[in-house]
Amino acid sequence: MYRQARYDEPLIFEMEGENTYYLDDVDNSILSEIPRELVRENIEIPDNEEYEVVRHYTRLSQMNYGVDTNTYPLGSCTMKYNPKYSEILSKKPEVMYSHPLQHESTVQGFLQIMYELQEMLKEIGGMDSVSLQPAAGAHGEFTGMLIVKKYFEVRNEDRSEVIVPDSAHGTNPASAAMAGFDVVEIPSKEDGTVDLNALSSALSDRTAAFMITNPNTLGIFEYEIVKIAKMVHEKGALLYYDGANLNGIMGYTKPGVMGFDIMHFNLHKTFATPHGGGGPGAGPIGVKKHLEDFLPVPIVRKDGDKYYLDYSLKHTIGKVRSFYGNFAVILKAWAYIKQKGSSLKEVTERAVLNANYLRARLQKYYKLPGKELRKHEFVLEGLRKGNVRTINIAKRLLDYGIHAPTIYFPLIVKEALMIEPTETESKRSLDKFAEVMIKIREEIESNPDEIADAPRNTSVRRVNDVLASKKVIPSWRVAKRYL
Repeated sequence: MYRQARYDEPLIFEMEGENTYYLDDVDNSILSEIPRELVRENIEIPDNEEYEVVRHYTRLSQMNYGVDTNTYPLGSCTMKYNPKYSEILSKKPEVMYSHPLQHESTVQGFLQIMYELQEMLKEIGGMDSVSLQPAAGAHGEFTGMLIVKKYFEVRNEDRSEVIVPDSAHGTNPASAAMAGFDVVEIPSKEDGTVDLNALSSALSDRTAAFMITNPNTLGIFEYEIVKIAKMVHEKGALLYYDGANLNGIMGYTKPGVMGFDIMHFNLHKTFATPHGGGGPGAGPIGVKKHLEDFLPVPIVRKDGDKYYLDYSLKHTIGKVRSFYGNFAVILKAWAYIKQKGSSLKEVTERAVLNANYLRARLQKYYKLPGKELRKHEFVLEGLRKGNVRTINIAKRLLDYGIHAPTIYFPLIVKEALMIEPTETESKRSLDKFAEVMIKIREEIESNPDEIADAPRNTSVRRVNDVLASKKVIPSWRVAKRYL
């Protein structure tokens, strides 16, 4: 089994000797040509030969863990391989050096791409109108909640509550609260789906919306979704779809068909654009006809052969993003959908197959709460034995060169391990992950102390998570303050 390489590359500042250069050491005749107010003094520049610098950064790159080197089995955050054709396309000079303030007549190609993506997302989601403006999934949620709020203000209805299930993504209640709503949480049933009795009790004339994703965070399809939609609408409330798990149903059904009024798409999850590291992402928002006038502006429209930006929506919530959205991400998603075409359904099939293959292999060794059949992801109940917890399993995976899955989420599962292999993993990589997880399970029984002390083979051992958040060291200069 492959093991993570164990070595620790020093910082470039730690590699240089006593010959650190300062601007004061430079020939004054050169400095005299530079306006004094533009000269920065005492800038530390490491004194290294070219080959040392090249080797240093090459070794750092080899220490990186990325989707180009191995799998990311992260449940709730779809981390799959990103095709290189979309990366190449986004780096073309025409894309990199365009400007959002250019006149519409000079960016017709860009507007056409945005318009076509809007139309494709409408079809995929079963929605009537789409805005590409939100910059991430959570931003899409927040935008959706602002639309919900404005919708009831226009209708002169005082609705102050948003309902979420206890299995919801943490951004759901956060987005609702940021928009000014009171959040009402309801429990799930033993099978992991929404408890309709609890939903019925929570629904009232104060309810503005019910936020869920389907499949839910356990990877289970909410089979009573049509009843849920009817219950919510009978109370005059709106049904919101968290699009984080769209890749578990894409091509088979649509949120609009299920009865959802509003949804966001995670372009960086469903349509293979880079994800993580703080962005960029994209979370377009889709709505049914009765909410179209509330979307953020502008929307891209088509008039004959011309494309233009429409700012005239009657009840728009305004802008939620500078200019028109993260265009590079929009472009990559457009290219991905164009390339896949009618085979988008196969993306879902492969994602569901991969998840259930892993689930079937691992549920013999770890407990599987809820319904057995899953969609694109599944949640196992990790172990709590002696000094070993789920976090120790995650740390031990690093020793085998595998990134850990999401842990301790959702909160309704004790010691949760949330696993999503995605459709871009081969059977070979799935088997490798399964074999390592099974081996760790055996190690817990035979040598629990080794698991509790993991990781052993990484460049950095255990990080003090609490201290790391309180004592952030993002640069060498900051690190020197603590030396």
